[in-house]
Amino acid sequence: MRLTSSRFLILALVLAACSAPPQNNTEEQVSGDPAVEVQGLSGTVRQATPAGSANLQTGPTGVEGIQQPELRPKFADPDAGGGGVSLSSVRTLPEPLFNRSPFKGARGGSAPAVEPTAIGNGVSLMSHPGRPDPQLIRSFNGLNHRDQRLANGGNQFSLEPPDQGLCVGNGYVLESVNSALRIWRSDGTPATGVIDLNTFYGYPAAIDRSKPAGQPRFGPQMIDPVCLYDAATQRWFHVVFSLAVNPVTGALTGISKLEVAVSRTPDPTGAWTLYRIDTTADGQACPCIPDYPHIGADAYGFYISVNNFPLFEDGFNGAFIYAFSKRGLARSDAVVPLVVFNPTDPSGLPGFTVWPAVSPGRDFETSFGGTEYFLSSTAVFTDAGIDNRIVVWALTNTRTLDNRNPQLSLSAANVSVNPYGVPPLVDQKAGDFPLGQCINDTTAPTPFGPGCWQFLFVSEPAHDEVLSKLDANDSRMQQVFFADGKLWGALDTALSVGGSQKAGVAWYVLEPKVKRSGVTAELENQGYIGVINNNITYPALAVNKKGQGVMALTLVGPDHYPSAAYVGLNAERGNGDVKIAAEGVGPQDGFTGYKAFGAPPRPRWGDYGAAAVDENGDIWIASEYIAQTCTLAQYMAAPFGSCGGTRTSLANWATRVSLIDP
Repeated sequence: MRLTSSRFLILALVLAACSAPPQNNTEEQVSGDPAVEVQGLSGTVRQATPAGSANLQTGPTGVEGIQQPELRPKFADPDAGGGGVSLSSVRTLPEPLFNRSPFKGARGGSAPAVEPTAIGNGVSLMSHPGRPDPQLIRSFNGLNHRDQRLANGGNQFSLEPPDQGLCVGNGYVLESVNSALRIWRSDGTPATGVIDLNTFYGYPAAIDRSKPAGQPRFGPQMIDPVCLYDAATQRWFHVVFSLAVNPVTGALTGISKLEVAVSRTPDPTGAWTLYRIDTTADGQACPCIPDYPHIGADAYGFYISVNNFPLFEDGFNGAFIYAFSKRGLARSDAVVPLVVFNPTDPSGLPGFTVWPAVSPGRDFETSFGGTEYFLSSTAVFTDAGIDNRIVVWALTNTRTLDNRNPQLSLSAANVSVNPYGVPPLVDQKAGDFPLGQCINDTTAPTPFGPGCWQFLFVSEPAHDEVLSKLDANDSRMQQVFFADGKLWGALDTALSVGGSQKAGVAWYVLEPKVKRSGVTAELENQGYIGVINNNITYPALAVNKKGQGVMALTLVGPDHYPSAAYVGLNAERGNGDVKIAAEGVGPQDGFTGYKAFGAPPRPRWGDYGAAAVDENGDIWIASEYIAQTCTLAQYMAAPFGSCGGTRTSLANWATRVSLIDP
């Protein structure tokens, strides 16, 4: 078938709890010395109703080929009506709604002048004395676009990018992407099948393709999955945000929620409890979306940070921090305290991607009644996209999250660092790109007439597609760890590499301290990582209790198809050489990179990777990469677009999961 402020504005929201029996609502007094008060304000708490249990049921696998509609009508105005968007009209749609940025300037406007660490061609399989030299123990393919699209009997849409969530513990590895998850045992053998996120969170399928032709039914959109295994409570946490849709038209209704799933035991293949937080009215200009959620935890709290944007218009409402009682979630309490902050930094800028820290094991900061740290960056707020500041945040007195009325304080401080800036788009190594070549083809015979494009469109598109460049993020902070008494973070940046402007990484190690007046931080070490003639993107950093770190990366450029890579990091010795966990075998060839599916195209790549520490102190990493390649002739062979069962017609992304001895 063809496709036809005050410094800190503090809010409190309703938290939906599980279907567990109600707990005693008498306020629990936390033992221990009272915390020294830190400058800041506290919020209020409300109660909400149960939301049910997660469903780990694996559905059947869908059928090969194209099914109309392949793309969700996710940009539709709720008043516009209409059903599935035909691919022939997609090019008129506006800029994507999700993974937005306040940055309005030109990418890669001025790369930092300092040359990064780069050895030869930037990829070394040899040890350099004195540098961290992590070793690859195990590596296997994780979820790919084919898994995602064919989950739940194929009642899914084609989506890019995967947006990985990875968490490990108790002998299991959980990986989640847009919009599916799977659990493996630590030896790489599957413990479950592929489970779509709509089913997991108890919603109708993204699209019910069993309905008569042209009359599909739509379920909510599940976006940006992240997960965490917390060794202290021995619980698994999984978070996405959801957008409600009109079930008949698929148009967005304006309702948004944060969806939180918590395992009831240390076994992630068992029962989970669901909590839902309505975020529709959380900003100044709403209805709003809690974009780009990320999570962290300390001894007492579980934290979600989001970027809040208006759903149907331009603008930015700031970053929001949601602080929960971790113990309450772990117990499946019917009422769990929640405090919400909308912070501004010491310069008066709104927070943006204020990423909460994760700690290995129980290596938490317990001073000042329990402290959770966050990091963020500020370059996106400058016209040139360049800055030399990052922001450290501290949320203190978190042990009161176990009380009925938590008393938290949030403070922040700017830290001067070497300059960093919004990176350029990323060039790819030349190779077959059969989806793009199919759009360009006008001669191959098809049942609909000459030209491969006829499998994809009713109206003839322009035939001028080229291999797309990839989106290398916007210098927002990426995964943050608090380990060995230090705060670790990394971000994407433009770099001068071998005299050319490329996408690289800047990393930071800080020693944070909390005082009565607020948080401060001393910069212990920092550095740049780049690869000569190539690019590295989306750092995901994890650090064990010994201060041994590993950073997951995607390596891509004229010498490398998109590949899963990694690098070691140490506070004193800096970073090691870039190594490859799995070499890519072809170019990214997805629908978001071509003008026929949206003008201008936005060649979506993984908006983040993931890294986690297991009980042994080893580090697991996950990155997007390309695990398949095929020619146009192979792409056109039946079943159309599958290339022998290695991809789908509209995308070919894959993920790689690796275990590293740091």
